[in-house]
Amino acid sequence: MEVIKSLDNKKIKGISKLLMKKYRDLEDKFLVEGEHLVEEAYKAGLLLEVIKCPDCLLDFDVPITFVSYEVIKKLSNTKNPQKIMGVCKKLDEGKIGEKVLILDDVQDPGNLGTIIRSCVAFNVDTIILSLKTVDLYNDKVLRSSEGMLFHLNIIKKDVVQAIKDLQENGYFIYGTKVDGGKTIKEVKFADKMALVVGNEGAGICSEVLNMCDDYLYIPMNSKCESLNVGVATSIILYELN
Repeated sequence: MEVIKSLDNKKIKGISKLLMKKYRDLEDKFLVEGEHLVEEAYKAGLLLEVIKCPDCLLDFDVPITFVSYEVIKKLSNTKNPQKIMGVCKKLDEGKIGEKVLILDDVQDPGNLGTIIRSCVAFNVDTIILSLKTVDLYNDKVLRSSEGMLFHLNIIKKDVVQAIKDLQENGYFIYGTKVDGGKTIKEVKFADKMALVVGNEGAGICSEVLNMCDDYLYIPMNSKCESLNVGVATSIILYELN
């Protein structure tokens, strides 16, 4: 068994480039870390290769590269990484379902990961990410999503065009709005629908907001001005479900 120990190994240098978005986009690949994420990627048919320490006993029917723990640490963005990582093919974009969530420039990777988990929990078919939304394959997004991204249809697209296409196909578009919207309990949700949530600081941009068919908000204690976008989205998706 050959074990790569050098941090300057050509193959390891090539894999480490996947820590940067531009190389993930160029190669259409990304890295996952830890047993759970590697297993979820394998189940989804997206695991191309495993990188692991010799004492990691987890096995998958894909090529394996054995490395030292120092090499694992070079490939990881965490302080104490697990002893297994995977090189994966990016998700394919599928047909849009009947229950859609649109994210208008959400920037925090933890928020995106939380939203992805809530979408799976509350039966959303498709997530549409705006072109400026944080990268889906950011390591913090992957970790906070707990592998749930492998269970969703996730599309990256211009939001204005996405809404136009959805409306032409009979979808009703709800926007989140603090003032002038209906409470969640007042809204009778359509069979084919999309919910738009906005950026952490700016909310939904005015052009997108004006395209929505109706607006909703979460009633809450006046002492609390707003909720984190991941929390707010999760509450609304629970009600939708």
